[in-house]
Amino acid sequence: MKKSLLTLILIGAVLGSIQAQTRKYVAQFSHMQGYFNPALTGYEGSTVRGFVRNQWAGFEGAPKTYFVSAEMDFADITGNSDPLMADKNAFGINVLHDQYGAFAETELIGNYSARIQISPLTSFRLGVGVNYNMIRLDGNLLNPDQPEDPRIMQYLNGFANMQVLDFNIGGSITHPNYYISYAVHNANRGAINSGDIFMERRPRVGVFQGGYRNAMTDQLAVATNIMYRHQVGLPDNIEFNFKVLMMDRLWLGAGHRRFYANNVQLGMVFPMVRIGYVYEMPMARSYLLPNTTHEFLAVFPLFRKNIRESKDEVLIW
Repeated sequence: MKKSLLTLILIGAVLGSIQAQTRKYVAQFSHMQGYFNPALTGYEGSTVRGFVRNQWAGFEGAPKTYFVSAEMDFADITGNSDPLMADKNAFGINVLHDQYGAFAETELIGNYSARIQISPLTSFRLGVGVNYNMIRLDGNLLNPDQPEDPRIMQYLNGFANMQVLDFNIGGSITHPNYYISYAVHNANRGAINSGDIFMERRPRVGVFQGGYRNAMTDQLAVATNIMYRHQVGLPDNIEFNFKVLMMDRLWLGAGHRRFYANNVQLGMVFPMVRIGYVYEMPMARSYLLPNTTHEFLAVFPLFRKNIRESKDEVLIW
């Protein structure tokens, strides 16, 4: 019964109206700023990063998400220490693979960002992303309670594939201690597509992100972040987190996704990598499956180590 219920939820999410799109949740969204807003590509310098998210762990057909990205800030290549003279361009590649029930979705996003220096520490950034999205439906895994539904019958016991080319745009104001940003995903609403058309158009998604961090003492720093997403046909998504970094090595934190889930966070910072883990618990009033979610993160800096270069620097968002 539970498997059938989950299958129906996922079928409705993809084969239903254009408003019923699947939404990618990332509890550690503050470490994935460039994925949500192309203008934030390279904000933390040149890095390779990735995460694995196992949602509703232990439930057959539950979503599993895999992500890897590489960001290159050209200022790291030129080696110019003066921010007013350094190169002000960055490029990034993001690959996200999501499996949920009978569906497998892969996103390939190429981001470019450019920044204008407002002051020695503050920049205004603009970015654009090209998003190539591939969705595969395995009809052999469909188990509908109403197989006579014509929207579902055509996909039973077969395979279907859809490809969508779209664009993301964004802007942000950044500082070593804070950032505010806004981006629009699916700017062309999925008008460029091919294959088996599950959805004629895709809704635009507005994404606001903001954060503040500060070194309280030599041994203690804090960071807090918020994200708000708006999409026609779905409830607004609001989530935030708060983290405490101790001795530049260990961070502890907590997060909340409004009406949906709470989480606790644990991470370690090493010179060549920072790693994070999230244990997420759905809220009873969210009516979601009761299983917990696990999320693992790793971020590798390419041209510098995770070591403070000034007493006011904070090593995580």
